[in-house]
Amino acid sequence: MSDDEKIIVGSIAGAFGVKGEVRLKSFCAEPAAIADYTPLTRSDGPEVQTIVLTGQAKGALVARMDGITTKEEADALKGVELWARRSQLPALPDDEFYHADLIGLEAFDTGGDSLGRIKSVQNNGADDLLEIHGPGLRATVLVPFTRAIVPTVDLASGRVVIDPPGGLFED
Repeated sequence: MSDDEKIIVGSIAGAFGVKGEVRLKSFCAEPAAIADYTPLTRSDGPEVQTIVLTGQAKGALVARMDGITTKEEADALKGVELWARRSQLPALPDDEFYHADLIGLEAFDTGGDSLGRIKSVQNNGADDLLEIHGPGLRATVLVPFTRAIVPTVDLASGRVVIDPPGGLFED
């Protein structure tokens, strides 16, 4: 499965208890939906055929996953990402985007000057932030991903238009 055919939907945050349950960080809008997208591909190779959600713990779901029966097995998977096939995921409305589709897009200001490329999409709890990196920038710049600041997202042409607040891209 190529990278453009899959989307990251979560990661394993370690063990929960001693019977092989894992703490699961879901990146889905509805966290419990992660169990609906199986089979998932683990970043270390194997597929996960079944996820059974059993509870919640400190910002994560608690789940049983096939093949994991001990605390040690669950702990060994800490940090492993879980990927779903794009075809398994629901279509999004026109004004919503999968983070994976935004990474790598070129960012331009409203005058058409290049600002750099989107390196990552981060979430600070309120709005998503686009991490922009490019020539002429000493460090990456975090841009709030709001309609006012990012009025145009054109996936077909691989670009976004950013109307940054004053001083954001200045040294």
